This record gives sequence, C-alpha cells and structure tokens, in this order.
Amino acid sequence: MQYIPNILFLIALVAGIGYFTKNIRKVIRNIKLGQEIGPLGDKKQRINNVIRIAMGQSKMVVRPVSGILHIFVYVGFIIINIEVVEIIIDGLFGTHRVLSFLGVTYDYLIAIFEVLAFLVLFGVTVFWIRRNVKKIKRFWSSEMKGWPKSDGNIILYIEMVLMILFLTMNAADQQLQAIDAAHYTKAGMFPISSFISPLFEGFSEATLIIIERTAWWLHILGILIFLNYLYFSKHLHIMLAFPNVYFGKVVPKGKFKNNEAVTNEVKLMMDPNADPFAAPAEGAEVPAKFGASDALDLSQIQLLNAYTCTECGRCTSECPANQTGKKLSPRKIMMDTRDRIEEIGKNIDANGEFKPDGKQLLGDYITTEELWACTTCNACVEACPVSIDPLSIIMEMRQYLVMEQSAAPNELNITMTNIENNGAPWPFNQMDRLNWKNEA
Repeated sequence: MQYIPNILFLIALVAGIGYFTKNIRKVIRNIKLGQEIGPLGDKKQRINNVIRIAMGQSKMVVRPVSGILHIFVYVGFIIINIEVVEIIIDGLFGTHRVLSFLGVTYDYLIAIFEVLAFLVLFGVTVFWIRRNVKKIKRFWSSEMKGWPKSDGNIILYIEMVLMILFLTMNAADQQLQAIDAAHYTKAGMFPISSFISPLFEGFSEATLIIIERTAWWLHILGILIFLNYLYFSKHLHIMLAFPNVYFGKVVPKGKFKNNEAVTNEVKLMMDPNADPFAAPAEGAEVPAKFGASDALDLSQIQLLNAYTCTECGRCTSECPANQTGKKLSPRKIMMDTRDRIEEIGKNIDANGEFKPDGKQLLGDYITTEELWACTTCNACVEACPVSIDPLSIIMEMRQYLVMEQSAAPNELNITMTNIENNGAPWPFNQMDRLNWKNEA
C-alpha cells in the first residue's frame, strides 16, 4: 500500500510525457512537410542571435513594460522548474525534499524560487489586466476572437494556479516543519510563503499534511497538463523560439530570395545570340511551381515560423498598411499558415497521406487583398521578438499570383508593361525620358 502513490505518480509522469512526445512528433512531422532548405551559413551569427534574442530577450524589452514583465515570467518559469526535478525524484522514490542535503545552498534556492514565483504571479496578473481590463488594441483584433482570445487567458490562469499551489505547498510544509512532523525535513527559506503560513496556524498535523500533499499533487499534475496544453496553444513558442531564432534571417532584411530559374530566363532574354526555343541545358532544374499557393509550397523554416508565432501582435501593430485601415495583419498571415498546415496534418493522420481537400492557403485562408496591401517595409519582421518573417510568405504567394496566374493588380501590370516597353515604370518613350531637363 505504501508504494501506491509512487506507482500512481509514475503512471501520471509516463502518460504526460508520452502524450507530449506524441504531439511534438506531429509538429516536427508537419514542419518537415515544407520544402527543404539549403545551406544556412553564418553559424556564428545564428548562435549569437539565439543568445541575444531568444535567451537575452533583447527584442522583448524594446517595449519596456511588457518586456520586463515577460522576463519575470520567462526567468521565473525556467528557474522554478529546477524544483520539478526534486518533485519527480520525491514522487518516484517516496522521499521528501531530497535535495535538502545541499544545506544552505538549498535554503537559498527555495528562497529564490519563491521570489520568482511571486514575480511570475505579479507579471501574469498585469498581463491579464492589460488584456481584459485595459483592452490593449492589438489583443482585440478580428483574428483574436474566439479560441486565440481564450487561449491567452487560459495560459495566464494556469500560470497563476501553478504559482499559488507552489507557495501553498511551501506554506503548509513550513508549518509541518515547525511542529516537527515526521518525514518533513527542516529545510528551505520561505520569504513569500511565510506570509501565507500563518493562515494554517492551529491546524492539526493531519490537516496540514492533506493541504501540503494536495498542493504537491495538483502542482505536479498541473505542470504535466500545462506541458501537454502547449501543443494546442500559442505557447508552443516556449519550446520553438530557440530553433526559430537560430534559423531566422541573417542577411539584410531587404534582400529577397533569388529565384534561379527566373534569373536564367532573364539572362536568356537579354542575350541577343540566344535561341529562345532551345531546350533547357542538361541538368537544369525547372521549378514545378513558382511561388506558393498552399502551406506545402512553403519552406520548413516558414512553417516553423508559423508554429512559433506568439500571437503578441507586435508585427500587426507596427504594420503601416494595418495602421491605415488595410485588411493586412502579419499576425493573421502566420496564424492562417499554422491553421492550414495543422489541417493538412490531420488529413494525413486520417488518410495515411495527404488527400486533396479542395482547399489551399491562398483564397481559403489568406485573400489577395491582404497580400497586395503589404508595402514590403519589413516592419513586421523587425518587430517580431522571436525572428518570425511574415513577409517571406507574403512574397512567395505574390510570386505565385503573378507568375502562375498572371493575377497582379492592374496598377502593377501597367508598371511592368512600362518597364518592358520603355525601360522605366513611367509611360514615356525612352527617347522622351530626359525631356524634363528642357523644362528646367
């Protein structure tokens, strides 16, 4: 009978980690459905970006209030989870505060954990107020209705509950230590839970043990629930932000990917001695499709971007097209891409392979109006705290519209026709291009 709690703990641990592993493998599978990426290059710069942007939160603190609060939550969760190691050992072997042999070091660790838990509580409370009371505009855009809005609040509630359970567990433990309860080693410093502990004064030992054990079990089960909730939540970025920043763009933001097939075609057109009807050179690769119309046409990095999106809305709030009332929202572009690749993944799960479903990213999720509203200014790319590049997806889909469907806006078609005929975007003959100086 004495081993039943340990067995139950082992079952919960294996089930929680097993389900999480299954879902993460789905995410990896879905990302790998994208087009393969070539050599990355500049490994040193990429590692530097991970240290500076992902670990150092350098792009978060551009907005100091939310940035500093996010650091509280980020650092708090990382360091407090060291305590999870002790909980797992205690749960498996029936020990209690097994790391207390560290002595004074352990005391200071518990004190640090408690201070960080308080800072996490403070941070998520302010975040909740900003979302639901202050109602900051970027959290109330059209794409944030329904599940995205609920998801943001659910995460905050889970974080609050986990921190309260941690402090409650310590407060009851402190009282049990004070009355010399069996198996409750005197260890740890409790700078925060000592304010809660007086609430439990006068309780019987049995009651205190029930409170401490209940908080302990709910805390670890809550962590396993939180771990598995990540797959269904925007907070998957907790895990994906680091690889996403590593794979982020390290060339100048204004530099677009060169399409070798188009370059060769232009060179052919410019060569007066070239035979336009000649067969392609042996070994020359002709792209099956120009640009992207569906999620499977995008690169693995772009799909990783979609899964990493934090839905914070910084990209959309900085977008000049969005600010002037245009339909474009870079955040929605990423959310739509993630929704579509998830839909494709479910299709594969059901059929063993992807069966055409009559849908695609372009049209069913993202409209041409959104794509052509973009000014390609890169404001969204610069604003993203985890190096997501919505512009690359927009440009891929624009390329598809122009080169596969000849569906560019009329203004752009006129401009391209002028460039082709006159060598300039203006409707003037090349012989007349310098007439302006005669008017001076």
